[in-house]
Amino acid sequence: MNEFSSFFTAEHRLCDAIWADLEGLDQKDQGRARELWESFAARMRRHFAMEEEVLFPAFEDATGMHEMGPTAVMRAEHSQMRALLDRMARDAAAGNVKAVLDQGDTLLMVIQQHNTKEEGILYPMADRALKERWTELQERLRSYS
Repeated sequence: MNEFSSFFTAEHRLCDAIWADLEGLDQKDQGRARELWESFAARMRRHFAMEEEVLFPAFEDATGMHEMGPTAVMRAEHSQMRALLDRMARDAAAGNVKAVLDQGDTLLMVIQQHNTKEEGILYPMADRALKERWTELQERLRSYS
């Protein structure tokens, strides 16, 4: 059973798809660009919250890996990505779609590296450590919808 891997990897792909729509958009369509940007940023922040508030604490409790484990690395990377999202949000609010997309290149590199670690290391570990708690934790994750 790979419930955590499947659930969170699907979340990654959804964020990727929203970003791809934004990148493929005609930059003159400011209204649609803003809508897609807001959707992407909200989905990313929601994803971070689900991990930091549900998955990471449960994983840490189950494994005892609180301060030096993979979740510590993931939290640090989330912080880095939030800072980029904050800068991009300021540019989006100013209507500067080009700056958002330019900074998006940096964000995408960080996201790809981050997702590779989560999908290849953390999520499989969570699948093993938390398999008995999936139903309970899934209910909590659904509350973020």
